[in-house]
Amino acid sequence: MKRFLSCLAAVMLILATTIPGSAATLADTLDIYFIDVEGGKATLVVTPTGQSILLDAGFPGEGKFDSRPGDPAKARDAQRVLAAARDAGLSRIDLMVVSHYHADHFGGVMELAQLIPIVEYMDHAAPSEAAEARVPGTLALYHDYVALRSRAKHRPAKVGDHFSVGDVTVDVVASGGKVLSSPLPGGGERNAACTGPAVPAQEVTENPNSTAVKLTYGAFSYLDVGDLSGDPLHALACPVNLVGQADVYNVAHHGGADGADPALFAAVQPRVALFSNGAYKGAEAATLNTVRELGISGWQMHRSERPGVQNMPDARIANLDTTTSAWIRLSANRDGSFTVTNGRTRETMTYPRR
Repeated sequence: MKRFLSCLAAVMLILATTIPGSAATLADTLDIYFIDVEGGKATLVVTPTGQSILLDAGFPGEGKFDSRPGDPAKARDAQRVLAAARDAGLSRIDLMVVSHYHADHFGGVMELAQLIPIVEYMDHAAPSEAAEARVPGTLALYHDYVALRSRAKHRPAKVGDHFSVGDVTVDVVASGGKVLSSPLPGGGERNAACTGPAVPAQEVTENPNSTAVKLTYGAFSYLDVGDLSGDPLHALACPVNLVGQADVYNVAHHGGADGADPALFAAVQPRVALFSNGAYKGAEAATLNTVRELGISGWQMHRSERPGVQNMPDARIANLDTTTSAWIRLSANRDGSFTVTNGRTRETMTYPRR
């Protein structure tokens, strides 16, 4: 019996240490953590088989555009991402997707990598001198990032790439200013909502280069476009819907006015629109109004303090002010049904399959 128990313990140890990215019990759901990084963006995706994808990692240091990476123990956003990873039972990040090279999206990567191993990075080509001129410090952060990335696997983002992370499929739908040349399954229809040109991008050097991905688990799908805006965002929906439907859409550019075009929402037909906004950034009136008028269930990371904004109900806002840093957690089933939980209140809303 003693030998049997020893063998059983050894088998359990092997099983625990060979589950990719996690020592936790395998789950039945795809879990997505929308992490509060105060108007930046960081979204952690955990597959049912224990792998993980991190879509951006927030700001460096104390959380400003001119902040530099420093002590990871004091790094606000890296610590918040780590807290979500620990909640999910992760021991590493399998794929780090950097949408683009603005500090509010990739600045936290350098500190995070000192807190939890990152196996592979995916990103677009280097930022331009014009990007540096518009946002000073962009190239310095990028060089820090390249030095870090050189010590791990690197997957250049290529539009049209289709691959799996565990039991989740990833489609790269835009990157480097380019978009799909042919529609994904479920797309291909002409979009009657395309009635005009693209809404101009508010930032023209890096945002339109954002790497955008669609994740699919069974009948559930999630669209994350980073700060994609201007012509590339418009081209995903007009004149033909290239991406098909998605159950959940992380609204472009934190829900800025350049993400308000109804044509994209008409193409994707999301049941939930998520705003990765801050109290004074993103979730602009035009975009919130578009979501509300189309009858989409909108969720905000923060209540907006911008004048003239009509926020979503408090039950669908994770943080009513900057004294809290609650996340929003989504759990999706293979049949396409899912729940969304407000980390501040622990209240959960259920969305049935289509």
